[in-house]
Amino acid sequence: MKNIIITKKIWDLKNFNNINNRFFVFKKINLKKINSINPKIIFFIHWSKIVPANLFEKYTCVQFHSSDLPRFRGGSPIQNQIIRGIKKTKLTAFKMTQKIDSGDIYLKKKLSLEGSAENIYKNMEKTAIKMAKIISKKKIKLIPQIGKVTFFKRRKPKESNINKANINSITKFYNFIRMLDPKGYPNAYLNFKKFKIKFRSVRIVNKNLYGNFKIEK
Repeated sequence: MKNIIITKKIWDLKNFNNINNRFFVFKKINLKKINSINPKIIFFIHWSKIVPANLFEKYTCVQFHSSDLPRFRGGSPIQNQIIRGIKKTKLTAFKMTQKIDSGDIYLKKKLSLEGSAENIYKNMEKTAIKMAKIISKKKIKLIPQIGKVTFFKRRKPKESNINKANINSITKFYNFIRMLDPKGYPNAYLNFKKFKIKFRSVRIVNKNLYGNFKIEK
């Protein structure tokens, strides 16, 4: 019996090589196809949309969340950790339930928050697939989430405005820009008269910040 991986976006096709004999990969929820496959487990990677209750009530649905749950539940976990200076976290695989990010835990693996957000997503994706293979093969005892619960809302595009961010060092500038670096994300920006200046691909060299910018009218 094949399992299913549902991912909103594939960040690195290499991560999905050699898994076709184990998983079907979908970019959206298709109930008709899912029911025809009748999977043992459905894995959700890079997923932020609401999953219909009739799906996780019928099938075992496992979601991956890039924080050490129950800390940093909710939206934009990578950005909400980076902006607080966190460099290392966990990737948590948990059983999906009605309550957001609150299900029992299958596995946790280390996840670095260093480098560009795009590379973080690629590494997270690679680790998630490895974890999915383990969960598919082994009978894992679920563990309830323990510890202080923290919840953060998904970041809004207007929060990418550098002028409104609490930035007082080169390191904070670097973290703010790199965490919003991926294509398709609301990149860090400054408003200047009728123009918007967007920033990405930053690096620190000799205590100075270098990167790319785009000016839009």
